[in-house]
Amino acid sequence: MGGKRAAKLFVALHLVCVLVPLAVVAVWAFTSSWPWPELLPQTFSDRGIVELFVTSRDLGEVLAVSVGISLAVAALSTVVAAMAARALVSYRFFGKELFRFSTVLPFLIPATVFAMGVQVVFIHAGLANTVFGVVLAHTIVALPYAITIMSEVTAAAGEKLEQQARVSGAGPVRALFEVQIPLLLPGLLSAASLSYITSFSQYFLTLLVGGGTVKTFALVMFPYLASGDRTIASAYGVLFMAVTLGVFFLFELLLKRFASAKTEYFTD
Repeated sequence: MGGKRAAKLFVALHLVCVLVPLAVVAVWAFTSSWPWPELLPQTFSDRGIVELFVTSRDLGEVLAVSVGISLAVAALSTVVAAMAARALVSYRFFGKELFRFSTVLPFLIPATVFAMGVQVVFIHAGLANTVFGVVLAHTIVALPYAITIMSEVTAAAGEKLEQQARVSGAGPVRALFEVQIPLLLPGLLSAASLSYITSFSQYFLTLLVGGGTVKTFALVMFPYLASGDRTIASAYGVLFMAVTLGVFFLFELLLKRFASAKTEYFTD
């Protein structure tokens, strides 16, 4: 009983730590004055909403570009991470540990130094100031997270069911899509979600690689954060959360439908 109560208390504390800051951001989106140490806002304003939906005429286009880039990064990162995890978990090859270490290098290099190096390389490669260049740069940053998740999930799933399917006559493609992928779906969802949010929230890397030509939601929102305009910055923050949650809901809906269709293979 003591363990259950401690777990419930921990979950409740975690929810408070997450939900209270989000609630404050939501309230600030409609607030013009909230001085310390007042517990409640003193005056309200619709300035943030007006900025979003009236003044910012290209907001829809910026959102579409940002979501498109982030979805492309999520798909590319998840596919590459799944293949890298399979190689790390299931195969032995020369330089395996070096390869494993290289997958976490972006964790170890300061983000500013990494972004400057990527910008120089991409300028020479002709990828600077392009959407593809931004997608590729974001994928490099998101890959370590995706590979870490997929390595753990791939090791937990194992290869026994896949081998049984192959012995029963399934080809490699059928075994992959009807056995292995359904087993990896939780990891695929987690890797895609984390890659998406990593890409969607990138500012400095997008600014350097995109050169201001590729305009994303983070680039539009950051100046308000830097200037201390909490009302408009919070309005952008609320929209950021709404769009992200909408995409996550779509991820889960599609993957659940895909999973329910594929799990019929095991019940026939």
